[in-house]
Amino acid sequence: MMYEFHEAEPAGIVRTGDLADKLGVSPASATEMVQRLAARGFLEYIPYKGAKLTKQGLAHGQKMKRRHRLAEVLLDMLPYDGNPHETACRLEHAIDDDMEVALSLLITPETTDPSGREIPPPTADISNRLNGAMHACSLSDLPDGESGTLSMVLLSASEAAAMNDQGFSIGTKVARKGSDYVLESGQVGQFSDRTKKSIFVEFRS
Repeated sequence: MMYEFHEAEPAGIVRTGDLADKLGVSPASATEMVQRLAARGFLEYIPYKGAKLTKQGLAHGQKMKRRHRLAEVLLDMLPYDGNPHETACRLEHAIDDDMEVALSLLITPETTDPSGREIPPPTADISNRLNGAMHACSLSDLPDGESGTLSMVLLSASEAAAMNDQGFSIGTKVARKGSDYVLESGQVGQFSDRTKKSIFVEFRS
């Protein structure tokens, strides 16, 4: 939550009352949490004024918010009918560095979360791992005239099997030509908007 305040006003001081309102807790509880985080070096607590993120707190908040929004992007790709925000709140704590790298390969710098919010950039440790790595985009984001290798399908088993029957299997190369997606064999596929969002091609950045 402190990172969300930072997004709205970088380096601003967050009043404890505002923090309590956002979290739905009492001001006393918010103050206690702020003091605990300050003791651990994540916040600078200014009595009677509020708190702001330290360098350490900013890096940690950026990482956790990135993981939350990456989780929401993943859930949006799936046929998921639950509450994506609440589920992402749980998933963000289960995503480790390796999973963050894997999820990062599914987005571009222009990707936003399902609510249209920007996804925070990776911290330096994750950015170093992503340099030179293979990246992926959905068929819907593949520019006309470009090509890639089918790398991942987030579809039901029956839908994936139907794709395989048409020759669209993992490891095959596909090029976009207008609304058509053409394999090296010449096989042409047309997919619904939902399906195109759930099929990924890999390329080197």
